[in-house]
Amino acid sequence: MAKEKVQREGYVVPKKELNMFAIGGMGQGMIYAMMSSYISDYYVNVLQLPLAFVLILMLAARLWDAINDPLMGMIADKSKATKLGKMKKYILYGIAPIAILTVLLYMSPDLPKTELMIYAAVTYVLWGMTYTLADVPFWGLPNLMTPGAEERGYVISYTKNLNSIGSALPEVLFLVAGFTLPTLLGSTGVEYEKQRYLIITVVCVAIGVVMYGNSYFHINERVIPPAKVRKPGEPTAIKRIFTCKPLMLVVAMGVLSSGRYMVQAAAVHVARYAFYIGPELTPDLSLELRTKYIAESVSSVKTIFQVCALVGMFGAQLLMPKLIRRFDYKKIVITTCLLGFVASIFTTIIGWFTANLYICIPFILISSIPLGVLNVVSNAMIGDCLDYLELETGYRDNGLGSACQGFVNKLGNALATSGIIIMYMAIDINPSMMLSSEVVVAATELTRTQNFAMFSLVSIIPGISMLLCSIPMFFYKISGKEKERIVRELAERRAAESVAVS
Repeated sequence: MAKEKVQREGYVVPKKELNMFAIGGMGQGMIYAMMSSYISDYYVNVLQLPLAFVLILMLAARLWDAINDPLMGMIADKSKATKLGKMKKYILYGIAPIAILTVLLYMSPDLPKTELMIYAAVTYVLWGMTYTLADVPFWGLPNLMTPGAEERGYVISYTKNLNSIGSALPEVLFLVAGFTLPTLLGSTGVEYEKQRYLIITVVCVAIGVVMYGNSYFHINERVIPPAKVRKPGEPTAIKRIFTCKPLMLVVAMGVLSSGRYMVQAAAVHVARYAFYIGPELTPDLSLELRTKYIAESVSSVKTIFQVCALVGMFGAQLLMPKLIRRFDYKKIVITTCLLGFVASIFTTIIGWFTANLYICIPFILISSIPLGVLNVVSNAMIGDCLDYLELETGYRDNGLGSACQGFVNKLGNALATSGIIIMYMAIDINPSMMLSSEVVVAATELTRTQNFAMFSLVSIIPGISMLLCSIPMFFYKISGKEKERIVRELAERRAAESVAVS
């Protein structure tokens, strides 16, 4: 049995289990990327729903998540460990509804505008609820898989790496589709976009659900704290979470870093309305060729942004296991976020004075480094905060802690999407005119101000967000010797209370 253990001193998670959990995260990344990176473009430019409606829908859904996510966290925490597991069983419960609803998001039913808005609202809210059902317990699992803070950080870092790879698959399909589907489908304008989105979604869901669901069969929940009944006068789970200052600082960091989601969520909008790469669009071109050239340009420009983001993000995540052994999470966050902010300034200046996408590439890449850092560090820091909370109160609210991260992620995406919608309104872009059946408008036909305003969504706005999110970290205290003390004393308490570590 010892040979099956990961060959790292003091670690208990077998290598196969680690890989299967990470591959599950990879499948989850495929599914989540289809919603987070594309739903705003789909609603605005393909279904052509009213901008105000999309804005209200995104924000209203997040208000519901403020109730739904903590509720799921408490359900997971109070759930009994059965033969199906304590938290991992929710992967089985949620995988089928998530798959069905992800496809329904991109079905494009032929309905009047009012009914279409209702359809979009219902499917979007239901998708968020069912995703929470599996997502909150899934990212709480590292706390149950290992009792060690360092190994927990490694499990999260490794899984986030594969999660990022999974999130890149829709982009690969998006690129391939841009060069193949216009000819194969023979459709133009909105009809082409509807067909393309549905095809990409079905492929991602088919692959993603298999990888995500399979992880259930390989996860071992080793650390099961004994069930405790709250005594009169003790704080409730919600109060414990909201009065945990370190955890609230991590949540604040996540909310303030919401602009980072624009790098991926706004990439397709920037590709449509900020840059054009391809043959000259002369007046004598047929609508089919015009659609083909613009589709190829959108795919190319979006891919450039996404590749830069993924290289910067994934590169940072690959280095995280080494970095977290040498530096505190706090120092890593502050340093990389300030670096990203400086890089975003250069990106913005170059974009304004040259409008040359290729010169911006190295700076876009550097400004994406904090994306990878925050992906890993935020989850790991929440684990540290739960250690602190367990030491202080005797309770370990794994599900609620994971719910905080899940809510912050969804809130960040919603705020990013809302920013995109507000930008459409501010610069007076009418999506229904851009992809009409009579003409498909290219970025070159908009004003320079409109081009640059859309470009700011992936340059200076995320940069400012990176600067802001570093501020709470100056007040975060779980680092250095203080973290060592918490880990040591918690291990001693668990030994004394006979906490199950199988």
